[in-house]
Amino acid sequence: MLECPQLQRRRTLDSRHWRQSIRWPIVDCMRLKSSIWVAAYLRRCQTEGIFGAVRRRGAEEAGAVFVKVALLDGNAMLYVPAPQTVYDDSRPIERIFMPTSPQPVPEQSVEERLVKEVRFDPDAWIVETEDRAGRHFLDLAQA
Repeated sequence: MLECPQLQRRRTLDSRHWRQSIRWPIVDCMRLKSSIWVAAYLRRCQTEGIFGAVRRRGAEEAGAVFVKVALLDGNAMLYVPAPQTVYDDSRPIERIFMPTSPQPVPEQSVEERLVKEVRFDPDAWIVETEDRAGRHFLDLAQA
């Protein structure tokens, strides 16, 4: 298993206190805060000419992020966080998503799913974009 660069650097800088500093690798290698990730994602969409907005703010630190891509024809795609088993230990800061269906579905069914997700996890974020081509700029889990 690979180690965080911060942990390796700390170990090199202060080898006498290595045992004290090794208990913090999870803190050093945490993912970006949800609020920062969402802001960066919306900025990316904006640079590509895609309208995007936060529909629901969740927990600043680590709320799950759900991305709805409205196709402007009554259909939409919903991207949800991938299960933790999909994540690569060597790249801990990434957020990986997976679509809820392989093809676009009616927006009403996406909205129903989002209501259920928020009821289950009140800390969740909902981000919505509008793009006729369905572009999303998300890292998707490998099938």
